[in-house]
Amino acid sequence: MPVLSAIRRYPVKSCRGWDVDEAVVEPWGLLGDRRWLVTDPDGTFFTAREHRRLLLAEPRNAADGGLELSAPGLEPLAVAVPDPAAARRTPVTVWSSRLDATPAADAAGVWFSELLGADARLFYLDDPTQRTMNPAFTRPDDRVAFADGYPLLVATTSSLDALNAWIADGPRADEGPMAMLRFRPNLVVDDSEAWAEDGWRRLRIGDAEFLAVKGCSRCAITTTDPHTIERRKEPLATLARHRRWDGETWFGMNLVPADPTARPTINVGAEVEILEAVEAPDGPPR
Repeated sequence: MPVLSAIRRYPVKSCRGWDVDEAVVEPWGLLGDRRWLVTDPDGTFFTAREHRRLLLAEPRNAADGGLELSAPGLEPLAVAVPDPAAARRTPVTVWSSRLDATPAADAAGVWFSELLGADARLFYLDDPTQRTMNPAFTRPDDRVAFADGYPLLVATTSSLDALNAWIADGPRADEGPMAMLRFRPNLVVDDSEAWAEDGWRRLRIGDAEFLAVKGCSRCAITTTDPHTIERRKEPLATLARHRRWDGETWFGMNLVPADPTARPTINVGAEVEILEAVEAPDGPPR
């Protein structure tokens, strides 16, 4: 049976994540995952697609809910959770979503501004119930925090192995192999068949059940080495040859918690039970 081999949280959108042995699953994602957002002065979100240096920032969830920030060349910074009663909520924009978030202390904006070489602000989403998702794939009560579109992303090591084999046999073999970090999943599953996740529709990990609602179309972040921030062609070039549908390339599956009222804990090493699956010769739902 497949097993959960890694859990990874990304406290700040587009910044580095970190591995944990267990995590609480909230309706809008893992506890502590993507509740913070870096923006320009107008509240429009920054992404590593355009600001690669975000990938050098390493935020850690502090015990009090705040952040501990570090990055090469910068002094570490502790950021407290802002009080929405003291720091007025401000509109921020993530893709087509407009929602209210609470600004962090000015020092956090200065820290990210120095990292990026651009005027930046840091916001905290104290109310994660504001943002809905694509109704074609989710239910009316489903919610997501600052992730791109869905609460969690799962990927499998077998699919990564298959992708790396394609890269090794292709014209850019020197760019491989790819590490799973390139794809920024929350959950990594071992011991499944390559691309089996395309057909998953419902799965259980420990006490948590998830709906597999939509494949994950991939962007330029995957072509950026997360350590050097050098950007090349892979893995998108190879995915475009083997995993291209509807004008996009696909790797991984987006998940939504099946029970939006539950807050179960999942652990590395837990069995992954596939409760519902279909044949998927033409890729994931999209």
